[in-house]
Amino acid sequence: MKVLIVGGGGREHAIAYCVAKSSKVEKMYCAPGNAGIAELAECVPIGAMEFDKLVTFAKEKAIDLAIVGMDDPLVGGLIDEFEKAGIRAFGPRKNAAILEGSKAFSKDLMKKYDIPTAAYENFDNADEALAYLETAKFPIVLKADGLALGKGVLICNTLEEAKAGVKEIMLDKKFGASGNTMVVEEFMTGREVSVLSFVDGKTIKTMTSAQDHKRAKDGDQGLNTGGMGTFSPSPFYTKEVDEFCRKYVYQKTVDAMAAEGREFKGIIFFGLMLTEDGPKVLEYNARFGDPEAQVVLPRMKNDLIDVIEACIDGTLDQVDLQFEDNAAVCVVLASDGYPVAYEKGLPITGLDEFKKHEGYYCFHAGTKFDGDQIVTNGGRVLGVTAKGATLKEARANAYKATEWVQFDNKYMRHDIGKAIDEA
Repeated sequence: MKVLIVGGGGREHAIAYCVAKSSKVEKMYCAPGNAGIAELAECVPIGAMEFDKLVTFAKEKAIDLAIVGMDDPLVGGLIDEFEKAGIRAFGPRKNAAILEGSKAFSKDLMKKYDIPTAAYENFDNADEALAYLETAKFPIVLKADGLALGKGVLICNTLEEAKAGVKEIMLDKKFGASGNTMVVEEFMTGREVSVLSFVDGKTIKTMTSAQDHKRAKDGDQGLNTGGMGTFSPSPFYTKEVDEFCRKYVYQKTVDAMAAEGREFKGIIFFGLMLTEDGPKVLEYNARFGDPEAQVVLPRMKNDLIDVIEACIDGTLDQVDLQFEDNAAVCVVLASDGYPVAYEKGLPITGLDEFKKHEGYYCFHAGTKFDGDQIVTNGGRVLGVTAKGATLKEARANAYKATEWVQFDNKYMRHDIGKAIDEA
């Protein structure tokens, strides 16, 4: 079959890596792709939000399956456009992708269907939000309602910080229209765990657990980013936590969406907080996490195409989803200055080293070709992933592999997966 992947980051590279392994796939395209994906697929210069061009391209090339990796096109309704054109596509339709597209919607859904989450209030008026904060308990969390590249969340320790946050989100529109509505949420403490799942509208199959590191600097300091590294599985995601979430979170979410007339087919990413009062949902995403996909997908035993087709066809209950009994760690190599300001176009060396070692992967996030040379083309440049028999071994392997790659202003956190040592 011919497959089209929509997106151009590390997540899409991890998806492309798995798709390329499938015996069912004879040709793969990626729009827009990147320099790493170009080794596996034919990259085409079409942006992820150029729906008409994507549909036209898919029809011209007789694409058998389109896989949409990114949040923006899913929330914008790209799956609906593909389906209208008769193209088989993987991901939630627009009315289901709202699960990620609106934090206010997802919080209201959890409240209505009794899915455990933090206490909250939604506001579309800045003055009302400010009045509410005068009586609030701190610290408190402010969230822009819509998509904000993983950066639209502010943790405020004082009323002054919260007032500045309301101005930033709702008045200055730092995150654009995403800040028209704002969620004010109780601050939860505990371990964070990410659980990705495949969903076919009625059946849900969870993948192995993972944990992301959002802050830019070591020790969880600095600004929120799209993710500076991950490890999988999480030692904090115990059998008891899994049983609780299966009973009170996972299936209930799928059933709630169906009950609302928003059948969900695709990936649901559950961001969980393991609080003293039990696991609670921090957030939902409607696609593979980035960089969670980079540690989860390399450990999956199944043919990804088989699982995706089962999701589309409503036969996921017949799939025995399996993962390797090992571990993986991903360390993001970024350009110094990310997520604020950073240089692009810096030559990268050492990438060929990964071809010599099994169990090591270099997923490209922000790269492109400049002639024959691969250069940096984003804040997050590469996701260096390594497997190991244990998390500690995988972590040591990943950091060893980061030394193979060089580019000017290379920056990374040095404590990805350090929580493993405390488990």
